[in-house]
Amino acid sequence: MGIIPFITVGVVLLLVFFYFVPLGLWVTAQVSISGKSVSILQLIFMRIRKVPPSLIVNALINGNKAGIPVSSNELETHFMAGGNVNNVVKALISADKANIPLDFNMAAAIDLAGRDVADAVQLSVNPRVINTPPVAAVAKDGIQLIAKARVTVRANIAQLVGGAGEDTILARVGEGIVTTIGSATNHKAVLENPDTISKTVLSKGLDAGTAFEILSIDIADIDIGKNIGAELQTDQAEADLKVANAKAEERRAMAVAEEQEMKAKAQDARALVILAEAEVPKAMAEAFRNGNLGIMDYYKMKNIQADTEMRDSISKPSKKK
Repeated sequence: MGIIPFITVGVVLLLVFFYFVPLGLWVTAQVSISGKSVSILQLIFMRIRKVPPSLIVNALINGNKAGIPVSSNELETHFMAGGNVNNVVKALISADKANIPLDFNMAAAIDLAGRDVADAVQLSVNPRVINTPPVAAVAKDGIQLIAKARVTVRANIAQLVGGAGEDTILARVGEGIVTTIGSATNHKAVLENPDTISKTVLSKGLDAGTAFEILSIDIADIDIGKNIGAELQTDQAEADLKVANAKAEERRAMAVAEEQEMKAKAQDARALVILAEAEVPKAMAEAFRNGNLGIMDYYKMKNIQADTEMRDSISKPSKKK
């Protein structure tokens, strides 16, 4: 019963020893890596720093077999910085085989920048085709054209860190298409020679400051859209008509207001006449009292008034029943 605890403790100590001292991994490194290999102390320190020794050793073996000069310190530092060690080594091997200049520092910087460095190297070897969304533009004759383009790009390794991505390429190509179509005299010229769009856009150097190099721009499709010029003229005519109607309505309202004002003035004049006529009997009564008007004068005035009314009735046509 007393031997079992010692055996258990011995087994635990042995497991801990082989965990921190990976002898098998060290032997593999000594056999597989030519030149200066990884020491057993380095493997132990990797365990202490929580760096997987197998990851570093396997990456060293792959790089050494491919002739890539990488060291365990570089790989360990890149891992502790949050990088993908295997991806970086894979990218270095692919770049070396494709004769693409790429060193470890550049590959590590690209990887830490959040880009897939292995995919970037593959993209540099095998260009990618990017399809632009439909781009609508209007020629000088007012006809809208809708174009689709295919942009062939490859990665620019030197610009991967800090360079703009695919969205910038698409935005610049779309802007170039709009500018080229907009400067065309008429849409027929664009339809007859759509390659003028790609040539003009390609000559603008749209890949400056991006992580890609534009190899070609091809117009995949171009369709006729709306007659924007006619629609604008129609809208302008409708706007002019509304303005004219508003001005006519303003003049009509002013005329109505002026007519109402004249009617009001006429009513005021009639009211004044009525008031004046109301004062006539008073004036006549006053004249009688003062002796300025006699009875014969009054009857003579009445005769003249009756004669005037008779003449008015004779001059008016009689109404037939």
